[in-house]
Amino acid sequence: MSFPALVEPADELTIDEVRRYSRHLIIPDVGMSGQKRLKNAKVLVIGAGGLGSPALLYLAAAGVGTLGIAEFDTVDESNLQRQVIHGVSDIDKPKAQSAKESIAEINPYVEVVLHEERLDNDNVMQVFEGYDLIVDGTDNFATRYMVNDAAYFLKIPYVWGSIYRFDGQASVFWPHATDESGESVDAPCYRCLYPEPPPPGMVPSCAEGGVLGVLCAQIGSIQVNEAIKVLTGIGDPAVGKLVIYDALELEWRKLKVRRDPNCALCGENATVTELIDYDAFCGAISTEAADAAAGSTISVVQLEHMLKEREEGTRDFVLVDVREPNEYEINRIPGSVLIPKGEFLNGSALEKLPADKQVVMHCKSGVRSAETLAIVKGAGYADAVHVGGGVVAWVDQIDPSQPAY
Repeated sequence: MSFPALVEPADELTIDEVRRYSRHLIIPDVGMSGQKRLKNAKVLVIGAGGLGSPALLYLAAAGVGTLGIAEFDTVDESNLQRQVIHGVSDIDKPKAQSAKESIAEINPYVEVVLHEERLDNDNVMQVFEGYDLIVDGTDNFATRYMVNDAAYFLKIPYVWGSIYRFDGQASVFWPHATDESGESVDAPCYRCLYPEPPPPGMVPSCAEGGVLGVLCAQIGSIQVNEAIKVLTGIGDPAVGKLVIYDALELEWRKLKVRRDPNCALCGENATVTELIDYDAFCGAISTEAADAAAGSTISVVQLEHMLKEREEGTRDFVLVDVREPNEYEINRIPGSVLIPKGEFLNGSALEKLPADKQVVMHCKSGVRSAETLAIVKGAGYADAVHVGGGVVAWVDQIDPSQPAY
């Protein structure tokens, strides 16, 4: 289905702009009118990370007149494997500033607006106002639901993308879309596709599970492709469609997504009528994990002391690393044994735990170990504890000679 162009065309293109965008101008579907619309467009990209990097570069190269960047993080060495808008000289620099400098090299005619604060309920509506379109490059469910809801309330379409390991997804959520005749379109929002977030701890983040670097470029480019179509009114945007990509099998699929009449946000009897507590809605960890960790969390400093006592023979316990084997190869806390989280979920790990020793658990950051701690306590290990901050805190505070990831 075609949609009317989202943006009116700018008055003119300069001679320099005509030269720059000539390969667009000779495409009949884009032409002078389409390029003027891109020049007049204001697009906000949330995140200058894996998806935001290629999205920002190609939106700038395409000639989008105003690019907003919502990003509060700094560049880390581990980002460079996929976040191609940043370079070695940008390490420790604010990502938003690094991205702005790269955009200036790509296209000095683009105005860049920086929003260098974490998006939350207090500022998201204000940040979004004035933009024609939002490109969502976030990597957590709480922010995705907040972006969806805020965009809906402000009637702003947004292009969503998601990546994990070798798999990517993309769609355009535009519940307020109308067709060429001005009639409303049966278009869904993000909640229509995912009414509820996954149970806490069930879906690892990219930081826990990893992502193929080039997948970011593939899905980020799809997002820009869809953004250009919506802004200029060409083609058939992925409104009401879910694009799924499997990089390992090189397979693309496209599924229809219909508006849910019972959607909490855009349905007939909406229950979400304002921004909500998204952290509570999504939950970083389950209630069971939070209850188990309460009063049973130790610091890496405490763990270091316990390990010394174990060496001296004055204390005995088993230190269990619940990460995956490939993570264990990167770095580890000395004296730990590897029993991945999956073995706790299927019950086989309990056979490997000694009945006469305290169990101390850790993971990368403390989320997975809190989840497994709940299982272990439920199995009768009342004195079991987990390490807050996990191996990240260990490398940062105790043994910086090991690599971080």
